[in-house]
This record gives sequence, C-alpha cells and structure tokens, in this order.
Amino acid sequence: MANLGKPLPLPSHIHYELLLRLLEQQTMSVAYQNPQIRVQVQELIVALRKALSQQRQLEETCRQVKIDVEYQWSTNQLGDHFLPKDVAP
Repeated sequence: MANLGKPLPLPSHIHYELLLRLLEQQTMSVAYQNPQIRVQVQELIVALRKALSQQRQLEETCRQVKIDVEYQWSTNQLGDHFLPKDVAP
C-alpha cells in the first residue's frame, strides 16, 4: 500500500466519548419513558460505538502500513490541511 504523503486526518476519540456520554446519561434518561424514542437512542449509541471501533481498526491498519494519523479536534483544522484540489467534486 502506498504512503499517503501526509497524515490521515481522523476525529479525536474524545468526540465519540462526549457524544456517547451525552446520549447515555442525559438523552436516555429523558427518552426512557417513550419506547420508540428509547429504541432509536439505543440504536444511535450502538452506531457510535461501532464507528469508534471501526476507526480504531483503521488506526491499527495505518500503524501496520506506517501511515501517520492526525487527530482533528475541530472542523476548523480541516482548512489548514486541505486545499480545494484535495476535495473530490
């Protein structure tokens, strides 16, 4: 696999953790009384956990093929790293 020439930008894990805490602690406590809403919140929690797991797998693959990963803390960082030619039309 060819090196990308620059670090692969990925969300910081803290973003997943913050969303999960909000959903598990605050959203779920309000949604608990409505079964339909509760199920949807539970599905969202599962999807976020899966996304974090998949990102960790991607990070491991990057380590194995010696591609650096750069964790992004905000979308503002994207403007510093990408030029319009880097974005697909």
